[in-house]
Amino acid sequence: MNHLQHETSPYLLQHKDNPVDWFPWGPEALGLAASKGKPILLSVGYSACHWCHVMAHESFEDPATARQMNDLFVNIKVDREERPDVDDLYMQAVQAMSNGRGGWPMTVFLLPDGRPFYGGTYFPKDPRFGMPSFRQVMTGVIDAFRNRRSDVEEVAASLVSGLNRSALQIGNPEHLTADLLNGALFRFRREFDRTYGGFGDAPKFPQPANLEFLLRHAARTGSAEALNMVTLTLRRMATGGLYDQLGGGFHRYSVDAIWLVPHFEKMLYDNAQLSRLYLHAFQATGDPFFRRIASEVYEYILREMTSPEGAFYSATDADSEGEEGKYFVWTRDELQDVLGDDAILAIEYWGVSARGNFEGNSILFVPNDDEVIAARLGLSAGALRAKIATIRGHLLEVRAQRVPPGLDDKSLAAWNGLMLASLAEGARVLRRADLRQAMLKNAAFLRDQMLTPAGRIWRTWKAGEAKIPGYLEDYACVADAFLEVYQTTFDESWFRLALALTDTALAHFRAGDGGFYDTADDGEALIARPRALQDNAVPAGSSIMARNLARLAAYTGSAAYDEAARQTLSLLTAALEQVPQAFGEALSALDSLVSGLDEVAVVGGASDPRVVRLLDAVQGPYRPGVITALAPNAQAAADSAVPLLHDRTLRNGEPVVYVCRQFVCQLPVTTPDEVAQLLGGPAEPA
Repeated sequence: MNHLQHETSPYLLQHKDNPVDWFPWGPEALGLAASKGKPILLSVGYSACHWCHVMAHESFEDPATARQMNDLFVNIKVDREERPDVDDLYMQAVQAMSNGRGGWPMTVFLLPDGRPFYGGTYFPKDPRFGMPSFRQVMTGVIDAFRNRRSDVEEVAASLVSGLNRSALQIGNPEHLTADLLNGALFRFRREFDRTYGGFGDAPKFPQPANLEFLLRHAARTGSAEALNMVTLTLRRMATGGLYDQLGGGFHRYSVDAIWLVPHFEKMLYDNAQLSRLYLHAFQATGDPFFRRIASEVYEYILREMTSPEGAFYSATDADSEGEEGKYFVWTRDELQDVLGDDAILAIEYWGVSARGNFEGNSILFVPNDDEVIAARLGLSAGALRAKIATIRGHLLEVRAQRVPPGLDDKSLAAWNGLMLASLAEGARVLRRADLRQAMLKNAAFLRDQMLTPAGRIWRTWKAGEAKIPGYLEDYACVADAFLEVYQTTFDESWFRLALALTDTALAHFRAGDGGFYDTADDGEALIARPRALQDNAVPAGSSIMARNLARLAAYTGSAAYDEAARQTLSLLTAALEQVPQAFGEALSALDSLVSGLDEVAVVGGASDPRVVRLLDAVQGPYRPGVITALAPNAQAAADSAVPLLHDRTLRNGEPVVYVCRQFVCQLPVTTPDEVAQLLGGPAEPA
């Protein structure tokens, strides 16, 4: 075994028996490189990464390749999900060396002090794809290190200079207006696929942050175009192969433009954001299709991605038994053997053919509307759905007997926060006790296992061990989740925790220009202090934090929170104007500032049927600009940790709702219709 044997990351443990003398990132490896004057070979990947597995089998398990690595380099293996700071810095360097291209596995060669001087992604064992072999690359790198050291030093110095983001160019706060948001719609329109939904061509990613912004834009402006972009995309994704038609949950992305053939890995962060988005689409449209998809994703998470402690696992692989997608695909003959007379219905419904649509097999998808298929089979749409539900359950049982994809069973604070926020909204909108129970269990897990007594947060947890100081995205996502748990339970302990995490982030992650770094001021010093700004598959911590700050300003009346949100977004005004597609979460945060937030204070017992109806009027429809607080009575309101509740009272002993903006309130109301009139829109999901 090498030095990875005591790690908790499933990805690192996959490499513990390699003949490569791997080290985890840390003082031991970095100190060894410095003391011996040897360059570092840094390999970064993650457990669900298909090409990471390919490179491991080809090169890292090969004794001759491992011998060359061990002789020439100090070898460090990093799980990018555990160490996004290391991944971000060196990915920027690789992209700078390769005209913006990057990906995983990432292979970077560093000077003994950690500065990069050469890198790329996957290198094959033998020359192919127009690429040199991995061993040829290592030979060339070590030759440059030994014989052209001045050139290597010059490259390293230039790369490190480009990584320094200690101060960004200050944007113009006056540009944080509706005009900027409206201009973003123009950019999205140009890239929108009007046939299949989504943006751009293959490969096609879900981009939930961008779709959430468009849904907000539709709510703010009434834009039918923006709403159609969202609903068309969500429907196409959920009827395509991107969606697991049997087990629920979305795969990572589609290799084609029509959402048919996915890359089969499943990531917690995708399903967390997409379940929340489908729930919001249901609230905005009232279409039960979107409610069904959100519900199926929740059920998948609870069934397959939740630990006994209530933590959410990170991912499942694309591969099983060495083949990508093998667990998920079917043949026509298999369906006939398993289903008998019902096979014809399944074959018709899920577009299964004798030839298949994926390497001789069939990825299940839904090529036609239920009404069309029902008419072909002589059934009513309701009867069709009932039969498909039964067949789906049977096929799921059969599939469960197959060898499943590998599970990455570590739990990351940020990703758990994303999932918890969605569950909290799902529990209150769908009124599902199972979702509420899972929400409470996960919230307690985060509080008890991933928060320190000093109020700091750990990044990762597995098998009872929490480690690695949390990053900005961990604080932002968990604070967002706790705010949503508060708005579902109205237990003020969750509000206090959200407030404390936000204050800690302001104290330890704030930059001098008003934005945020990704690492804390007392964290490990790297070659530069990471500062991710774009909203990628997981939104930037600074974007989520800006949205949190806007809501906390409304809850507390604190001008400091409002100003911090505006300063953070002001740094991005030029980028939001030029490439809004890379800043979906930041646009949603800006939407909160532009639209303003409705501050809803409810006084009355949460279980009182009258209060339940009032809360349904507030929280049932899609109202992204509403925050909600509740106290059971006037005394509780006066003593509340939530300033919005102060001085609120019952009205002649009746539950009452106060709707305010910047703590200036309308006359209190007592009926759902009056609430809807003050907030605009319906008193229930559209």
